[in-house]
Amino acid sequence: MQSSKIAALSIFSNSFIIILKLGAGIFTGSVAVISEAIHSSLDLVASVIAYFSVKISNRPPDKDHPYGHGKFENISGTIETLLIFIAGIWIICESINKILHPTPMKLPLIGVIVMLIGAALNWKIGKIVQRVGKESGSVAMQSNALHLLTDVYSSIGVGISLVLVSLTGWEILDALIGIGIALYLMKESIELGRKAFSPLLDAGLSDEELETIKGVLAKFKNQYIEYHNLRTRRSGAEEHVDFHLVLPSSTSIEDAHNLCNEIENELSNALFNPNILIHVEPEDEKIFVK
Repeated sequence: MQSSKIAALSIFSNSFIIILKLGAGIFTGSVAVISEAIHSSLDLVASVIAYFSVKISNRPPDKDHPYGHGKFENISGTIETLLIFIAGIWIICESINKILHPTPMKLPLIGVIVMLIGAALNWKIGKIVQRVGKESGSVAMQSNALHLLTDVYSSIGVGISLVLVSLTGWEILDALIGIGIALYLMKESIELGRKAFSPLLDAGLSDEELETIKGVLAKFKNQYIEYHNLRTRRSGAEEHVDFHLVLPSSTSIEDAHNLCNEIENELSNALFNPNILIHVEPEDEKIFVK
């Protein structure tokens, strides 16, 4: 519920910032400011995607989706990163066009003020979205936070470029800053895209998370013979972990069940939001697969 409310808050803040930036960009004739308006428009799209993806991913498993809806967040996060990358290409094209066909700017100070207002608002909202995204493990929320926080840095960069343009008269700085913003956005989109897309291919958890799992299993090494076929993957905010656990043939069903419960509880405390499946095997039927 909190994630949905925060996502809705970012929608309203982005809408307000778009109106400010677009108006200032058209009035001043600054390609950098207009580029920032486009950037904020993508932030708005990202916020809308995040809002609906969080609502859908939080739905419980059903007949058609027995493993839940978590991967919808990864799909939305991938879409968002593609939008950022496309925006970067568009900004570069517009900046090059301005270098080739320069047009004078009017009252760049207006653009500076709008950029600072947008940066302050996005910093505040972005930090809130980032905190909630980390607390909930939401890929879509973390992606939305990246949109907002990169907007802060690009807005400040545009503000600085407008100040320099007004002091030096070098209007080419406006286009060069626009290109710099675009390259930064494209770099960030690639990094986030890897994080959002890999779970769609059922990539395993990170090395750090795998070491955490192995550390938990090591605590119980005196109560089992060995484990194998350890597999992991991520789906939205949920980690999926399954493995085979070999126990002495004399172990009762009740003891095996209790041991599995203890391991699951330890893993639940060590990981963020795990879904754990343990397949128990008796010693005389164990299959060693390393």
